[in-house]
Amino acid sequence: MTAPHDTTPALATLDERHVEAFADRLVDHLNGGALSLMTSLGHRTGLFDTLADMPPATSSEVAQRAGLAERYVREWLGAMTVGNIVEHDPAAGTYHLPPEHAACLSRRSPTDNIAVFAQYIPLLGSVEDDIVRCFHEGGGVPYERFGRFHEIMAEDSGQSVVLALESHILPLIPGLLERLESGIHVLDAGCGSGRALNTLARRFPRSHFIGYDLSKEAIAKARREADELGNTNVVFEVRDLTDFDRTAEPATFDLITTFDAVHDQADPPALLRGIRRALADDGIYLAQDIKGSSHHHQDRGHPIGPLLYTLSCMHCMTVSLARGGEGLGAMWGREKAQAYFRSAGFNDIEIHELDHDFQNYWYVCRP
Repeated sequence: MTAPHDTTPALATLDERHVEAFADRLVDHLNGGALSLMTSLGHRTGLFDTLADMPPATSSEVAQRAGLAERYVREWLGAMTVGNIVEHDPAAGTYHLPPEHAACLSRRSPTDNIAVFAQYIPLLGSVEDDIVRCFHEGGGVPYERFGRFHEIMAEDSGQSVVLALESHILPLIPGLLERLESGIHVLDAGCGSGRALNTLARRFPRSHFIGYDLSKEAIAKARREADELGNTNVVFEVRDLTDFDRTAEPATFDLITTFDAVHDQADPPALLRGIRRALADDGIYLAQDIKGSSHHHQDRGHPIGPLLYTLSCMHCMTVSLARGGEGLGAMWGREKAQAYFRSAGFNDIEIHELDHDFQNYWYVCRP
C-alpha cells in the first residue's frame, strides 16, 4: 500500500534567518500602526501644535497649555517617547518635540504635515467589520459609513492641492491664469467640501464656478465656506454623476477639474464621457489622480504604496462597489487612466508630476 502523501511543508527547509527577519519586519508594522493611531490623536487634539510652541515641559504643563486631561496626555507622551517622536528627559521629567519633527507633524507646516495622513488609519479601522463582510459576501461599504472622510480629505487636499493651485497647478496649462482673470466657466466634478473651488472663486471673481458632489454633508460645508468668504460666483449642488454622460449640458465649461474623484465613482467612464460632453471644444480637462501603475509589481517602490492600496481597498473601491459600480480603486494606475481618458474622447493627454506632490499625477486633457 502506498503511504499517504504528506503535504505538510518541510520546516527543516526554512531559512530561519529569513523567518526571523520577516517576523521583525511584521513587529515594525505593528508598532507603526500603533504610532499612526497616536499620531492621529496628537493631530486632532492639537498636541503636536502645542509641543511645537513649547520648550521642554512636563506632562502637566503640556496638558494645561493644550487644555486636555493630564493622565491621557502623559500616556500619549509615553507612546511618543518610545516611538522616538518626542524627546524625554527623565531627570527633569520633561518632554520636547524637536523642531525637525515639528516640521513634519504640526500645522506650522501646511504642505508637509504627515499627521494629516495618519488620520486615515483609525477612519479605515472603523469599517473593518464591514469590509470583512464584503470579502465574504461581495458588495461594498457606502460613503455614509465613513464619518470623517470629507473632513480628512479637505485637510489632505489643503496640502497637495489648495496651496499649490496658483503656484504649481494652474501654470501647467499655458494661458489659464489669464483666462481665469478675464472670466471663464469652471466645473469641479466630485468637489467634496469645495476647498479648491472656493479658493479659485475668491481669487478669480470674474470667473464663474460650479461644484457637484454626491455627499450632502460635503456640499453643505462647501456652501458654508462660500458664504463665509463672500463668494457670490460659485454654486455647489448635490448631484449624482452616474448619468453625467447623458445629462451634462453640452459645451458649457471652459475648464473642468476632478481632484482625486474619478476612481471612486460608480461609473467612471460615464463621468468622463459627461466631462467631454460638457467641455467646450477649446476647453481643458484637468485631472488629479493617484500616482501609480495599473500593474501591482510596478508599485513596489512607491513611497506610500501600502497606504494607498489600503485606502483603495477600504474606501475608494468599496464605496464604488456599494453603488453597484466598477470598483476601480485608487490604484487604477496611469495606464488605465490614459485608456479611459482616450475612450471618453480626449486625444491630447499630458501627464505631469509636481515636486511638492509625490502621490499624484496631474493629467491635462484636451479633445
